[in-house]
Amino acid sequence: MSLILPAYNEADRIPATLQRIGSYLSSGESATEVIVVDDGSIDQTALLVEHLAESRPWLRLIREPHRGKGAAVRSGVRDARATELVAFLDADLTIPIEVLDSLVGAVRGGADVAVASRYVPGAVVHRPIIRQAMTVGFRLFVRALVPTALQDTQCGAKCYRADVARDLYARSRIDGFAFDAEVLYIARLRGYRLVELPVALIQDRRTSIHLLRDTFRMVRDLFRIRTNAMRGRYA
Repeated sequence: MSLILPAYNEADRIPATLQRIGSYLSSGESATEVIVVDDGSIDQTALLVEHLAESRPWLRLIREPHRGKGAAVRSGVRDARATELVAFLDADLTIPIEVLDSLVGAVRGGADVAVASRYVPGAVVHRPIIRQAMTVGFRLFVRALVPTALQDTQCGAKCYRADVARDLYARSRIDGFAFDAEVLYIARLRGYRLVELPVALIQDRRTSIHLLRDTFRMVRDLFRIRTNAMRGRYA
């Protein structure tokens, strides 16, 4: 499995994140590479990962200019060495690493894409009210413009069959936060089997998302996705 961590200015959190991931790998998914894709951070994220990789053979760093989370994940998928599974997690691990157990199990059980979800039975979510409100509004736009039949397109934990991941991200065009909705919409258009699994999430108040600005950009990108689909760009 290739596990991709898109990271932007995560110097304060990335050492602890990689320590937790290392502990997880040592107890189970040992045949895993972890790819941190640095999205043009202006702090010490890349230098820290380079240093940590010297003593962790399962860890690799990819440096990219700052283009957005979608571009970072796409870069990681393109460079992934795995032949069975490709997954990604948010670098802050607000979603526990252990969610990979159920995501990997779902894909190995026949799904093409497994998505952690905050809105299916069994999910437990603690996050600020303003973020919950913005998420409700964005979900309505997703349903109207790029319906995926999923309750949650934006949760930062997903697992794919490796060949499916390469197919989907080779077709994706969105560099920002709306890339999740685009990739899952393409998956639906191409007839892949998608499943949602409940997740426990405790939202850190520190975030790289500027709520108003980035929500506006994400909605704008949903219209771009709809236009791309109508013009046959995902075929």
